[in-house]
Amino acid sequence: MAERVGIYPGTFDPVTNGHIDIIGRAARLVDRLVIGVAENMGKGPLFSLEERVELVREECVSVTARTGTPIEVALFSTLLIQFARSVNACMLIRGLRAVSDFDYEFQMAGMNARLDHEIETVFLMASERHQFISSRLVKEVAKLGGDISSFVPALTLARTLARLQADKGETIHG
Repeated sequence: MAERVGIYPGTFDPVTNGHIDIIGRAARLVDRLVIGVAENMGKGPLFSLEERVELVREECVSVTARTGTPIEVALFSTLLIQFARSVNACMLIRGLRAVSDFDYEFQMAGMNARLDHEIETVFLMASERHQFISSRLVKEVAKLGGDISSFVPALTLARTLARLQADKGETIHG
C-alpha cells in the first residue's frame, strides 16, 4: 500500500493552538504529514518565513512524540498543488473554524480538484475551544497588549512577545 502523505498548508504567523490541534488530528489520518509554510507576504507577516518554519517545527515535536507520525515542515511559494505533487501528497488538509471559512475553502478545494483530481481535500473542523482563534486576531490582541497565552503554544508566546517588544523599541528609537 502506498504511503499516505498529507499536507497541512498555511502561513502560521504565528502558529496557534488551533493549528496544533489540527496538526495532531491530521497526524492520525496519514503516514507522514508535511506542514507547508506559505510565503504569502501579502498578509504582512510578524515573523520571517524562516522563523515561521522554525517555530512550527519546534511546536510539532510534541505532536510527533504523541502520535508517532513523522511530521516535516517545509516552506513553499508555488501553487499548493505543485507543492503537494513535489512531496507525493495524496491529500490536502484544511481546518475550518466557521461557516465563513467554508466559502473560501470550498472554492479552493474546487480549484485544486480541477488542477489535480488525484489529490483530495480533507476538512477538519476546529475543536470547539479553538473555533475563534486566528493568527490575525492573535497578532492584533498581542499588539494591543492583550493576553494571548491561551491561544498559542509556550514557545510561540515567548517569541511573539519578544518580537512585539523589539518592534516597539525600534518604533520608539527609530
